[in-house]
Amino acid sequence: SVRGKDRNVKDQAFVRCLLSTLQHTDPDYSAAYVVLDTDSGLKGFGLTFTLGKGTEIVVRAVQALAGLVVGKSLQDIVSNFRDFYRLLTSDGQMRWLGPEKGVIHLATAAVLNAVWDLWARLEGKPLWKLLVDMDPKQVVSCIDFRYITDVLTEEEALGILVNAKEGKQQREDLMMSQGYPAYTTSCAWLGYSDHQLKQLCADALQNGWTRFKVKVGADLKDDIRRCRLIRQMIGPSNTLMIDANQRWDVAEAISWVTRLAEVKPLWIEEPTSPDDILGHAAISKALAPLGIGVASGEQCHNRVMFKQFLQASALQFVQIDSCRLGSVNENLAVLLMAHKFKVPVCPHAGGVGLCELVQHLILFDYICVSADLSGRMCEYVDHLHEHFTSPAVIQNAHYLTPKDPGYSCEMLESSVKRYEYPEGDVWKLQLNK
Repeated sequence: SVRGKDRNVKDQAFVRCLLSTLQHTDPDYSAAYVVLDTDSGLKGFGLTFTLGKGTEIVVRAVQALAGLVVGKSLQDIVSNFRDFYRLLTSDGQMRWLGPEKGVIHLATAAVLNAVWDLWARLEGKPLWKLLVDMDPKQVVSCIDFRYITDVLTEEEALGILVNAKEGKQQREDLMMSQGYPAYTTSCAWLGYSDHQLKQLCADALQNGWTRFKVKVGADLKDDIRRCRLIRQMIGPSNTLMIDANQRWDVAEAISWVTRLAEVKPLWIEEPTSPDDILGHAAISKALAPLGIGVASGEQCHNRVMFKQFLQASALQFVQIDSCRLGSVNENLAVLLMAHKFKVPVCPHAGGVGLCELVQHLILFDYICVSADLSGRMCEYVDHLHEHFTSPAVIQNAHYLTPKDPGYSCEMLESSVKRYEYPEGDVWKLQLNK
């Protein structure tokens, strides 16, 4: 049975990173970190990513959910995972805090990520392999289909997984040999000098990167200049994407991106409010003649919003997030819906642990759902991986397939000791100044 103590729910606050966007101007990359202890001594680790202030609120929400987890056996949970997901998301009183969005859903993600990590460790498999080896019926049994059956029924989901069995072993072998294609966001953050941009692009090209994302939205003339510079650096045949991090109103987004069309971006990411489904649809329609798609999803609350984005043809690239949605369970629903609508999934990553986590999901998507790599790639940001016992590994611009058991969530004890707020050594020094 799972047992928990307050000390097992930790708020990990990490050193400030010099990465900024217009909406996240002073990020202090952080995570609410969950540890599940078991009677056998096996542990499960989970987290949800934050930007600093407010992480303590997510930790309190995790503690509010703890009573629904402590004392249960792992076997009881995973044998009826759909009901356990509903238990966490449908508590009669805490449901008022969501449902299935906001702080309480971030906490749900952290707890469920730890449960999935524990399950994979028990089976001695990395999370992606645990999913790949499941019978399609077992995968489907983990998904809550409430509110999405008008788009995806349980029977349709099962059919998708059964049909994807053909060639499954060959795709798994391909992933084991070459890994999953990635793109880099590390070269072109706002605030970097031209010298930094050039040097980072040159280094990335030398290391095999062919897909680059640029942050935009501060100043149109400067965006045009910076994007021209990067396009010149990477050449006409490599892929360039742009990301506005929710900067514009709808008409402004259309106008701004139209001016950037000359650099041939594959997509504009988060052009407006992440909640504005019809706004995204209008932008998608306006930019389609220019060959520019719209990508979003890192701030998408739940599977219902993804359903509506897909129904409205508001996204040409779905960006799942391993900590925003309700863990693996809800992401499975989104992967299957995206496949039905023939929209490629290109996950959001970066932050604390997001690369480590989402690599498992996108491997499952290719091997067992989409069976397709065209137009698909997974974001990679090269920071904070040193805090994890099984960090994501990139080689030749591909995520190498994780081999260690679990969901790659576990942090090094040395990092926990140094950076836990407020008892960590780093925070004690700062607070005592």
